[in-house]
Amino acid sequence: MSVMRRADFTKQLQEGLNAVFGLEYDKFPEQWAEVFDETSSDKAYEEYVLMAGLGGAQVKPEGTGVAYDAGGEVWTQRHVNETIALAFAITEEAVEDNLYGNLGAKFSKSLARSMTHTKEIKGVSILNNGFDSNFAIGDGQPLFSASHPLFYGGTASNLLATASDLTESSLEDAFILVSLMVDDRGIPIAINPKKLVVAPQNRFNAERLTQTQMRPGTNDNDINAHKNLGMLPGGYCIMQRLTDPNAWFLKTDCDEGFIYQRRKSLQRGIEGDFETGNMRYKARERYVFGVNNWRCAVGTPGSS
Repeated sequence: MSVMRRADFTKQLQEGLNAVFGLEYDKFPEQWAEVFDETSSDKAYEEYVLMAGLGGAQVKPEGTGVAYDAGGEVWTQRHVNETIALAFAITEEAVEDNLYGNLGAKFSKSLARSMTHTKEIKGVSILNNGFDSNFAIGDGQPLFSASHPLFYGGTASNLLATASDLTESSLEDAFILVSLMVDDRGIPIAINPKKLVVAPQNRFNAERLTQTQMRPGTNDNDINAHKNLGMLPGGYCIMQRLTDPNAWFLKTDCDEGFIYQRRKSLQRGIEGDFETGNMRYKARERYVFGVNNWRCAVGTPGSS
């Protein structure tokens, strides 16, 4: 077990320091909460089952029997809750001899930042891995795919046909892709765009595309159709830890899409060891991020 000792804080054992810094910084608001809907869990894992309903009704010729159809379970997605934890320990001598504030309190704030950082990484990994076939969802495809299999046969897409950077034209293509979505029987469904998700490098581009009243980047006297039609009621959000600065995503209002499954809320513990006198601090929580219905988003890795 790694233990912080007086040798790790030699400058803080004597008077004369002007400032001690580096453990405390302002934090971003919870960015994962902009994308994921929270749900609770009371088991080791939860399963989500996609159901297919009935297809379109058929003409019944006079005197003949009515046609029958059947739906059923299509596939199952399992989300296993993970335990996320971190701890640190400080010798009682280091606590006693430090002249510049409570070491335990200082590193407790750092511990909180570490837990928050990991949660953000876990959440954004769903998007970062969304184009990778090694991270398939319940239907056997990556989250963003042009070949999501449908129950009635055929496939559907939530991936732009051509990888595109964020532009007015590519955003329109994403809106159209959402408007053409169907259920697993091929029946059109009313799913609407909700929020644009971008990396920090795309912040200014997203602002121009979603907030200007007139068409951005042109001399035409045309309205900004996206803005005028209210296509993005949730505006846009930044996810600091997206690994591809050119990737962008359009979140929809589809149910059972992105989920944050909470098994145990954040718990903090402090205890002293009787034999060594070391003070030990621990933080622990249980959760998992996941996605069920791929219709919850359209994505593209960008072309750059």
